[in-house]
Amino acid sequence: LASEDTGNRLRFQLELEFVQCLANPNYLNFLAQRGYFKDKAFVNYLKYLLYWKEPEYAKYLKYPQCLHMLELLQYEHFRKELVNAQCAKFIDEQQILHWQHYSRKRMRLQQALAEQQQQNNTSVK
Repeated sequence: LASEDTGNRLRFQLELEFVQCLANPNYLNFLAQRGYFKDKAFVNYLKYLLYWKEPEYAKYLKYPQCLHMLELLQYEHFRKELVNAQCAKFIDEQQILHWQHYSRKRMRLQQALAEQQQQNNTSVK
């Protein structure tokens, strides 16, 4: 039973690490160029990994964009396009733009919240 727990923990860690690697478009390009996405067993494995979208598993992900990539990898057309390095570069650029937008938006929201709290503190006095 202890060896089964160890095996399950190791499987969890390996699948967690692999799913998060899917957030890297250059890694996806690497897999595509080596023909992994043409392998039916590998494509079935990607389908199996969709369980990571469930909240009880997703909470362990550090790079949630990997779930979007995992979803897109369910489509043959997307898998075929990833062979093209320009496709991976475009995805990479879009991710960077998204992070920049998210960071700026988050900073503005935090500033607005801090200003509101300061106004509330001043009006209470």
